[in-house]
Amino acid sequence: MEQILIVDDEAPIQRMLGRLLEQYGYVCTLASNAMEARLRLSEKEFALILCDVNMPGESGLDLVKHVLSEYRHTAAVMVTGLDNPQLAGAALEIGAYGYILKPFESNEILINVANALRRRRLEIENRAHRDRLELTVLERTSALQHAVESLERAEKELRLSREETIQRLAIAAEYRDGATAQHIQRMSHYCALLARRYGLEPERCELIRIASPMHDIGKIGTPDNILLKPGKFTPEEFKAIALHPEIGYRILSGSGAELLTLAATIAWTHHEKFDGSGYPRGLKAESIPLEGRIAAIADTFDALTSKRVYKPAFPIEQAIDIMHNRRGKDFDPELLDTFLEGMDEVLAIRSQYADGECALTIPQETDTVER
Repeated sequence: MEQILIVDDEAPIQRMLGRLLEQYGYVCTLASNAMEARLRLSEKEFALILCDVNMPGESGLDLVKHVLSEYRHTAAVMVTGLDNPQLAGAALEIGAYGYILKPFESNEILINVANALRRRRLEIENRAHRDRLELTVLERTSALQHAVESLERAEKELRLSREETIQRLAIAAEYRDGATAQHIQRMSHYCALLARRYGLEPERCELIRIASPMHDIGKIGTPDNILLKPGKFTPEEFKAIALHPEIGYRILSGSGAELLTLAATIAWTHHEKFDGSGYPRGLKAESIPLEGRIAAIADTFDALTSKRVYKPAFPIEQAIDIMHNRRGKDFDPELLDTFLEGMDEVLAIRSQYADGECALTIPQETDTVER
């Protein structure tokens, strides 16, 4: 069983985290400050430390820096009430695997803990591979190729872990408005299909597939009473939900990583419309990044043909008619034509990642596309 050290000067937070994680088989030790945490670390080995930032005495950042330096097999995740991009950047720079803001959802904690422990295991394995490689080079040159292949497999698994983390975070956001894990798969594969049919390089198509599930991550900042409303929004409610592209962009931007930069662009622009009537910035035509125009088509098609809390699903032909009627208005006409021409492949993706729900005919007056 994985040992987890929880460090927080608020006793209720300590107990709540401890109870939550112990329900899922983890063994938790509690500490109220850095001094107590250092004592616990000297007593036994921990797989993970969940640490607050702002505590009496030594700060959480300094403690985590010490832990990551002295206990190389211990992973760290910050859990804090400080919504500060500079602090978050500093935490990630010293090696923390996550930065969770209070108040948090249980799923947020569980996903971050599971991901951190998975990454920890992979990095331990990767270090072992590298150590064995050095020894093999010294002792037996003929075995070098086998060691290299093992290292490549470990690095491939790390890449897959990155993609899995993105999908799990995206699913956590999507579940809040009744969407499914299959929606994430369908939408991302629709995006990759459209990018490929449009003529983009295979590497770019794959990057779009991996990044696009994060398009609605900004919904974590939308109140439930608006996100789960069964019906049209009031003007005030629409203003609130229309903030989610901007929120998603702020969450994802600034890392310098190509994948997250692309995900930030898609999150920011997938609700822009070709005629300039979209949000949040009212971009028009080619001023909307290509990836945002691709995501708008893929996301809308899946929204129209899927059941949500506020609507049943449209039949395929009805969804196609609605989108075709918005050609050149909501959607880039060339991209939409390319998407509709590939409908056999689109439907194959839809079948592969089906929710198992039947489509119903409903009136065409709907606010589905706006969500």
